[in-house]
Amino acid sequence: IAALVAPAGDETVVEIGAGLGVLTAELAKKAGKVIALEIDQRLIGVLRERFAGCDRVEIVAGDVLAYDFSSACPGGRIKVVGNFPYYISTPILFRLLEYRRTIGSMVLMFQKELADRIIAPPGTKDYGIPSVIVARYTRVIRSMTVPSTCFYPEPDVVSSVLNFVVCEDETTPEEEVLFAMTVRSAFSHRRKTLWNNLRAAGFTSDTLEQVMKKTGIKGSRRAETLSVDEFRLLATSL
Repeated sequence: IAALVAPAGDETVVEIGAGLGVLTAELAKKAGKVIALEIDQRLIGVLRERFAGCDRVEIVAGDVLAYDFSSACPGGRIKVVGNFPYYISTPILFRLLEYRRTIGSMVLMFQKELADRIIAPPGTKDYGIPSVIVARYTRVIRSMTVPSTCFYPEPDVVSSVLNFVVCEDETTPEEEVLFAMTVRSAFSHRRKTLWNNLRAAGFTSDTLEQVMKKTGIKGSRRAETLSVDEFRLLATSL
């Protein structure tokens, strides 16, 4: 994972869930600065003792969902790495995407089932809201699959490490909100058509008729058949 992050001497890396500091130590060998986030108070003391006197490492106690990533390197772009609790993986991922103008790349470990959904292509059963939102703002690949035997205590799940490169974009906040709302509405009932889901979301029949005609996207399609570009076109037209 440290090799995938590949920090340079002038770069700042934010590590989510530093734990005992094993990965932190590897990152600190090359990064200009490592900001290690940890919420477990029992581990904060361990980390502070381990990295006492190490100017490259800053230990931050707190919740990642409340952390301001833009404060890590004002005016610059950071790298993010994380092996976090799987039950809050999706909220953390979406929080990171909110700060994508501050983040250049991310190396994150997920439960394999969620990783499959994140990288799923259109037309597959795993393709859904995370797939579309992530593909809209990043380029992502699976770098490795991690068996449960790599952990202690050994979990009941297999993990995957995904490598994200954040794309440059000039989307306005209003466009971001509408894009997310369009995607979430379209997938609200997977078995229903695009038309029915968008109609239930509050768009009028007249609006949908105009949009479908303008975009060439048929309302009889289901959300999982639309590409990311088609979702962009749909949201812009709406």
